[in-house]
Amino acid sequence: MSGVDKIIFVAKSGTSREPMAAGIMREFVMKHPVEILARGLVVQFPEPMNQKAEAILISNGISTEGFTSKQLELDEITQDTLILTMESKHREKILECFPEVNPEHVHVLSEFVGDELEILDPYGGALQNYGLCYESLRMTIKKLVKILNEGE
Repeated sequence: MSGVDKIIFVAKSGTSREPMAAGIMREFVMKHPVEILARGLVVQFPEPMNQKAEAILISNGISTEGFTSKQLELDEITQDTLILTMESKHREKILECFPEVNPEHVHVLSEFVGDELEILDPYGGALQNYGLCYESLRMTIKKLVKILNEGE
């Protein structure tokens, strides 16, 4: 998919994997400007980032200032938006809730970069689980940036 101008990372709550992925993605250099967002599928009210996810990002020098979770909304999705989910069930939910979205623009992050395993949800786990999630996301997003930059 060429001409991507927005990437939305999506999972369930919008408070841990999604903002970690967005924060990591913003650290990489893209060949052209890309808006990077983190959204949840079930966000009843804005919440701060999960404290453990926030601690991991801060310890890796990534700003979390001003973050609150937001619900994925149809009006944020354009024809040049790439939606990347953490799990296949999230992709299915998006396609079910937003039938007008092109299925070719909605991918499971790990599958999109050619990895076999989905990014595991660290929720409820120890800080170490969030650290492992961060490392998985960083490796996966490094591949994502390479794919997107080469696709130009």
